[in-house]
Amino acid sequence: MLAGYCRRGELRAVGNGKAQWGSGEVFDLLPQNGDYGEENFTAEMALKLMDRNEVEKAVLMNGSMYGFQNIYHEEILEKYPDRFCPSCEVDPFATNHMEALTRFLEEKHFHLVKFEVSSGGGLMGCHDPFDLSGDRMMEIYRLIEKNHGVVALDVGDILMESHQTAALMRIADRCPDLKVVICHLLAPMREKRREWKAELMMLSQANIWFDIAAMPKIMAPDAYPYPETKEYLAEAAGIVGTKKLMWGTDAPFAATQDTYEHLADYLADIDLFTEEELADIYYNNAACVYFS
Repeated sequence: MLAGYCRRGELRAVGNGKAQWGSGEVFDLLPQNGDYGEENFTAEMALKLMDRNEVEKAVLMNGSMYGFQNIYHEEILEKYPDRFCPSCEVDPFATNHMEALTRFLEEKHFHLVKFEVSSGGGLMGCHDPFDLSGDRMMEIYRLIEKNHGVVALDVGDILMESHQTAALMRIADRCPDLKVVICHLLAPMREKRREWKAELMMLSQANIWFDIAAMPKIMAPDAYPYPETKEYLAEAAGIVGTKKLMWGTDAPFAATQDTYEHLADYLADIDLFTEEELADIYYNNAACVYFS
């Protein structure tokens, strides 16, 4: 069940694939093409899409737009351990957040913890801006590291107070055995391309990876087969290497802009990446980070 919450207030499904924020804003959240539900997008629906597109495994990210889905993700982890890597998430400002996170990691055996911290749609829209490498958050990262887990961070774009490159560097440095995934390739902006490349250089560290989910949506109005998006991905690969990039769709929301099929196949261009590099981006890197 959709139960989002962010700076726009609560979010609830209102039918026909649409959702409404507490602010009154209504928008398309679930594509209405027969592959997604009217008010919910279930694991079984995702499996049908995956099977049709020869996707063996998928990572399920918690996010403020959908709301914390920890209980449902527990069910998916138990039911489909070979198909999904579900994430758990806590609000670091909740009084008993460490107790809850310990349960997820040590009793429920979650491997991935996701923090939607962006000022636009995450924790820094619900709370005052905070240091991603401060004591409160470092306690969390060390618990994840202790349990051989992965932390995924959506920090938003460079104009947001949540976009803390120096803090990300400190996290990776202070927790060398923690796998850190930075979502959406740092959400590049055309007018900040030089700064984006400089950030990638700074974050080119042994225990940091980048997912490229939602890149076509971020680069709108770039259209399929997304030539401009591919330019940015080629630049990123030249800086951090193809071993550090992981494909993703960001469906269902990203699929309101284009089909799952297009979001899945747009990288298959031998002029951009070799077959070996594509295998790493599409499969091997994520298998190592999320499923090992």
